[in-house]
Amino acid sequence: MKFRKFQHIERYGKEEVEGILFGTCHIFSKVDGTNASVWYDEEKVKAGSRRRELGFEKDDNAGFNAFINSDEGKNIRMFVTDHPNLTIYGEWLVPHTLKTYKDDAWRKFYAFDVVDETGKHLNYEVYKKFLDFYKIDYIAPIQIIHNPTYENIIKLLERNTFLIKDGEGQGEGIVIKNYDFVNKYGRTTWAKIVTTEFQAKHSRVMGAPKSKGSDMVEAKIVDKYITKALCEKEYAKIKISDDWKENKKLIPRLLNTVYHCLITEESWNFVKQFKNPVINYRTLQFLTSKQIREHLPNLF
Repeated sequence: MKFRKFQHIERYGKEEVEGILFGTCHIFSKVDGTNASVWYDEEKVKAGSRRRELGFEKDDNAGFNAFINSDEGKNIRMFVTDHPNLTIYGEWLVPHTLKTYKDDAWRKFYAFDVVDETGKHLNYEVYKKFLDFYKIDYIAPIQIIHNPTYENIIKLLERNTFLIKDGEGQGEGIVIKNYDFVNKYGRTTWAKIVTTEFQAKHSRVMGAPKSKGSDMVEAKIVDKYITKALCEKEYAKIKISDDWKENKKLIPRLLNTVYHCLITEESWNFVKQFKNPVINYRTLQFLTSKQIREHLPNLF
């Protein structure tokens, strides 16, 4: 494994995370420390900051490299040594902007992501088992929600109190992760909402509850009408046609063709079925593309 810079977390509402709320979302507290990482390379345990591999003395990211190489970091070292194909990312909690963390929370490492050698993020339910086994501290989700609305997410800001002293308000914000999400640029990206306007009691979620955020009519339409058979049929038509020559044009043409079929052939049916629903066609197109990817994963 080599040093891999941690991805930038985009503010919710930017185009880089458009559509991230479609699917199962894990909502985490955002901790205000310094980004850090640990991995195994060349028979050594190595540590990094957000942008670079660390050394000792002045280049140790506020003492993080020394921490990893101390007795306190032995469980983390053991984890990456046993799993040299994985990099663990987290927050090294040293004073930054927010000063309301509990006294015993400082100068500790709180894991928030585990990534394999291909850059793929392990799902929380997968890496949680590793971290529990090695007794490594981590940030647990506040809640896991399927198809949350923006209002659902905002309400969770009240519960953003991980490591905060009782009665001292909320943390820096929340991070939204959808492990199945790929943005229009082909990247898996997380979203964040930063706020300090709410107050709540301190609690660490010991098994986040699962709930359903919204029952979107657009999702119902896509589930009913964008079938695997339809996707395969339109894909086969495009492949045998004479007017496409470059493979890179096949995917966008397939996405547009299937969406065109939905609108031109099924609109009257879903208007009747769902009793003149209010439809966001931008959402409908996004979910159609997502469904095609799920039906024909080998193309993507």
